[in-house]
Amino acid sequence: MANSELVTAADVQLMRGLAQRVTATRPDLVNGDATYGELAWNWGKGQASDGASWRRRLWFSGGDLVAWSWAHLPHQVRRSDGSVQDVTGAYLAYQVHPDHAGLVDEVIDWYGGTAAGIERTVRPRAADEFALKRWAAHGYETDPASLGDTGSWIQLNERDLTDLEQPVLPDGFRFRAADEAGPEAVVQAHLDAWAPSTYTAEGYQGVRQTEGYRGDLHILVEAPDGTMASSTIMWLDEANGTAEFEPVGTHPDHRRLGLARAMLLHGMHLARAAGALHMTVACLGAPGHPQARGLYYSVGFREFTRDAPLIGTRTAERRPGREPGCAGRPAGQGT
Repeated sequence: MANSELVTAADVQLMRGLAQRVTATRPDLVNGDATYGELAWNWGKGQASDGASWRRRLWFSGGDLVAWSWAHLPHQVRRSDGSVQDVTGAYLAYQVHPDHAGLVDEVIDWYGGTAAGIERTVRPRAADEFALKRWAAHGYETDPASLGDTGSWIQLNERDLTDLEQPVLPDGFRFRAADEAGPEAVVQAHLDAWAPSTYTAEGYQGVRQTEGYRGDLHILVEAPDGTMASSTIMWLDEANGTAEFEPVGTHPDHRRLGLARAMLLHGMHLARAAGALHMTVACLGAPGHPQARGLYYSVGFREFTRDAPLIGTRTAERRPGREPGCAGRPAGQGT
């Protein structure tokens, strides 16, 4: 049976387990917001502030999670500059195991019912031809905001961890681990890089408490004046021997000094020492957003796959012959 309620830490662990299983066989079909690292980051930093606006539904087969939906419903966002933004639309993160691809129709039905009457967006993988056809059949179209030179689509980049360059920092700068730098400095590093940001000390505590977070794989670059000038977290998926950078950011006063490049190389050396063989990182892919893509390409990453942002403004119709709440159950097989 499927169920629908608030997202919990236990749910996120199940979702991350599904991410690992899909990564092992069809990594091109892992949605960008459903990766092992992205799930941990989004849950950790946002649960305290946004958790009340999150709804989820889980589908099981033989005791294993085979699909999930995580709806981000309208809510208010408070930023570090004191501004408040009303988010009026809904966004869906989701994942379906390739062996249960037909469940995407149940995902779409549930999303339409949960976010009925409001604008709905979703980002399936461009490589998932079956899912794209099913979203289109339910009335979803390419999101206009994703088009053009400054479009909002995201690409996933990858590289293996052989033949790594040695990192070189400018004089006076040094690498620090988050446990050394301390919570206040770590949070400020993120706020400086992403201002205005929704990140808080409480959000960082949520990240630290997320299973799989390692302070030694959360690294920063300290400037001569003590400012944490750049920072990133690496999420290690030991089952697949992969690691993911999420997030990556640099203080605006310290950009174009080679800090982020050196930090990424240092991070990849640490990830390899921790057992990773492969690395991923995401960025905006449209031509008008060259900075992050150029940075990642400079340290050996190349595009692996990309998302396909979609938008739907009407409630999806249920297909005949399906019973709500018992989704994805083939004839004669329980869920």
